[in-house]
Amino acid sequence: EQESEDDTHSSRSSLDRQSHHRANTTMHVCWYRNTSVSMADHSVAVENQLSGYLLRKFKNSNGWQKLWVVFTNFCLFFYKTHQDDYPLASLPLLGYTVSCPVEADGIQKDYVFKLQFKSHVYFFRAESKYTFER
Repeated sequence: EQESEDDTHSSRSSLDRQSHHRANTTMHVCWYRNTSVSMADHSVAVENQLSGYLLRKFKNSNGWQKLWVVFTNFCLFFYKTHQDDYPLASLPLLGYTVSCPVEADGIQKDYVFKLQFKSHVYFFRAESKYTFER
């Protein structure tokens, strides 16, 4: 199972966590989410790798956590800083939709986007319009 938000505060080291859960390989995620990835998708993915700081909103909390985020190979990897060697957690994005929050979400901030797959919902906030558009 992939790590939950609560696991990112665990006292175990990153190496420990990596050895105790399945890898989030593209093939594993495709099988689990009953989806496929075309060669065209792979080509576009190679050309669209991003990294930078984003703020992540925790469920049932008004707070935002600033994380260094790397988007590569259909997955977001979360780090405390850009200098970290190992991610705190990862989020495979296959099957997720990207949208802006709606009024019912209760988010009153600029540059926020929503990632959703079934009942899994994440909110991220960029610190500038430029970063939000990227």
